[in-house]
Amino acid sequence: MRNLLWAIVSVNRLNMKNKILTGALVFVSVATAFVLGMSTSDKALTAKPVLKKDSSSISDSKSPVVTSYADVVEPVERVVVSVYSSKTVRVPVNPLLKQFFGNQIPDQERKEDGLGSGVIVSADGYILTNNHVVEGADELTVALQDDRKFKARVIGTDAKTDIAVIKIDAKDLPSITLADSDKLRVGDIVFAVGNPLGVGETVTMGIVSAKGRSGLGLLENGGGYEDFIQTDAAINMGNSGGALVDAKGRLVGINSAIISPSKGNVGIGFAIPVNLAANVMQSLIATGTVTRGYLGVSTQPITSDIADQLNLPKGSRGVIVTDITPGSPAEKSGLKNSDVILAINGKAISSTEELRLLVAELPPKTKIKLSIIRESKASVLYVVLDELTDKPNEILAGVNTVKLTDEYRNKIGIDPRVNGFLITSVEPNSPYADRLAANMVIMEINRSAAADITAAKNLLVHGRNLLFVYFRGAPGFLVLDVK
Repeated sequence: MRNLLWAIVSVNRLNMKNKILTGALVFVSVATAFVLGMSTSDKALTAKPVLKKDSSSISDSKSPVVTSYADVVEPVERVVVSVYSSKTVRVPVNPLLKQFFGNQIPDQERKEDGLGSGVIVSADGYILTNNHVVEGADELTVALQDDRKFKARVIGTDAKTDIAVIKIDAKDLPSITLADSDKLRVGDIVFAVGNPLGVGETVTMGIVSAKGRSGLGLLENGGGYEDFIQTDAAINMGNSGGALVDAKGRLVGINSAIISPSKGNVGIGFAIPVNLAANVMQSLIATGTVTRGYLGVSTQPITSDIADQLNLPKGSRGVIVTDITPGSPAEKSGLKNSDVILAINGKAISSTEELRLLVAELPPKTKIKLSIIRESKASVLYVVLDELTDKPNEILAGVNTVKLTDEYRNKIGIDPRVNGFLITSVEPNSPYADRLAANMVIMEINRSAAADITAAKNLLVHGRNLLFVYFRGAPGFLVLDVK
């Protein structure tokens, strides 16, 4: 049967080949007839293209032939670890059983085990890995190449970059050297090291297929910071958190994800650049969290059509400002709609994602230099970044507000002379739930009015604050203790 299938395939290929050859002969015949029918003047107009040719062999016979990367890989294997996770998962009881027995049958619990990889980055036991490797884990165990095992604790995690830092209590450990991932080039040789599918530590080889991959929606439902290195080095489940190293054995990325219709390797793997990972790691070690810079603009990439309309130089790259958040650092700096942002601190910007990532990597209160074009003239603005928050309208923990507008005044029935911030919701677990309520308007904070939410936050101080509020048709003073 096997021979028969082979024979059928061979015949089909042969038939296809005959058809292609026949078509080629017809094409050549027609082309020949066309050329023979051309006049001398027509032939003169058909100039042959100038082609670049290099007939030398791929090797000059002088460069040493690389027959092994063992000396590069061996030290890396010692610093890549396996990370075993365990967590308890609650399994709800069948609703039909609850209908008959009520709460007499409790929800069931079961243990889930997971496997990932990690990279030792310091001799005292700090390990870089992925957030999704340790997320929700009740217990973590790290296995070294020499078969030693250690309990690990989580130092900090960041879902928006899929980076986590864990630590084991050990000394004098081998650790990896970090490279500058910005200097990677497409075509550079890389190795992926980890424990795929639990088979044991494995090294695979490939190249950098692309840089700066973003917009894939792999992190935080599209709300993360994607700047992936793409590689065809084989990455499978279990490789997550492992090392992507260059031909010198230096860490260039943390393996994180693959795209595959079969959930297995098809040559499209992604690693977090080590520059980004190290930046997040330092923040997690120092504070346990990641604080990010905030500029307050909406932008879109420059297209050739937009560049023509704005009289920009040919080939201009950058992003055009389409909206500016009131009270944001961008507004305070004098940035305007239709300004074109070319660079931040001298680093060129070519996309909205790149701008967002560069700003987020900088700590709050950082003064940055924006290179812009306004009305066809180059200019420079200096901006002091604020802190990015996931809840921009949260004035206090669990207290959400909006700027009071005529629409809200009419909807709730608020006196038109009242101005300030309308509290839209107060979460039940907020420490201020007993003092503040939805539909209350904060008119003044410590006897000062605020133009925007950022200014309002800045007026609040730790300890006792005097608020002038409007609630249920009447104004009044309220003393609030801010924790």
